[in-house]
Amino acid sequence: MAYFSPTSILTDAQKVPCTFELAVPHLKPLNSGSSIDQGTKLDLPLWMGEMLALDTHTDPLATMEMPTALGQRVMNALRADAKSVDLRAQAQWFYGLGERMLFLFEDDEMVDVLTNTFKKRAHEIADKAQNTRGVQQGGDSNDFVMGLDETERLLFRSSHESTQAVKKWFETSSRA
Repeated sequence: MAYFSPTSILTDAQKVPCTFELAVPHLKPLNSGSSIDQGTKLDLPLWMGEMLALDTHTDPLATMEMPTALGQRVMNALRADAKSVDLRAQAQWFYGLGERMLFLFEDDEMVDVLTNTFKKRAHEIADKAQNTRGVQQGGDSNDFVMGLDETERLLFRSSHESTQAVKKWFETSSRA
């Protein structure tokens, strides 16, 4: 995690499923006031789950699992048609979460799926960013932007601003 990066902080705040391997009775606030027994399953922020699962000095307090946003069902949907999946509904920072989880769990198949997903979706994002009348008028493009994760939204904005800058440059240079 980049210490001062808001993107990294928000990515690490996303929840991941963890199973406690040891009883931890004094962490009641994590479990809605109930003590945490061995085998208790909780969704914890990624940064906390990582700390509990990767403690190298003792046995880890918990094991971390792949979040549902990156589960097999979502991976299958992305393989079938990457453009039809609402990534924002899966995780606001979907690609960041994928990157962090791949740092913790080596999964070559997931690397391929996420890479191919981004490539397929980037082309459509760039195309829609150049033709944004629908976004401004509440058309289909607006629904499209709503399904983008934050990384894709940044790409959309950058592409749109670049297109507008090129148009402006052509207009001013043709007058000279």
